[in-house]
Amino acid sequence: MTKYVALIRGIGPGDPQKTNEKLRGVFETLGFSGVKSVISSGNVIFESDETDPEQLEKTIEAAWPELLGFQATTIVKSQEQLQKLLDTDPFNGAPHTESSYLLVTFMQKPVSIPFEIPLQPPEKPYKIIGFKDDVLFSVTDNSIIKTSDLMTWLEKQFGKDITSRTPLTIERILKKMSIY
Repeated sequence: MTKYVALIRGIGPGDPQKTNEKLRGVFETLGFSGVKSVISSGNVIFESDETDPEQLEKTIEAAWPELLGFQATTIVKSQEQLQKLLDTDPFNGAPHTESSYLLVTFMQKPVSIPFEIPLQPPEKPYKIIGFKDDVLFSVTDNSIIKTSDLMTWLEKQFGKDITSRTPLTIERILKKMSIY
């Protein structure tokens, strides 16, 4: 069995159809084991014999409208993939603070980057600092503008088959994956 996390786009507290309990219920209905959630932003850990993350994404995405009445991009990563990602230290040890808000954006499908990296869009307080294995790394000065501006810019560049997490959230996911 492989440990995975499903990174579900558009999940946040407040929507009664998108609670951790309901999200976990979908994974249990699909027959996955070791189902756990990490914070209320759409991170569900599970185990599966399936070795193809793309097939897992298709299976899970098909279940959202059927079981909970909504659609959501779902990106599946193994514990090993997440650990390798953090081990590369993509932010070169930079701290995650309000003025240095670090963000990891996962792409569901392979993409080509239509710009040179590093990139700081004109008059924007965020900078794209790296890209590896369909994962984009950015830093935003949230004391000037909130991350939602970056998210809008990312959607214009790459569409909606993306979802973002802070490295701190990824660390929390990995910690929870390793304790069960």
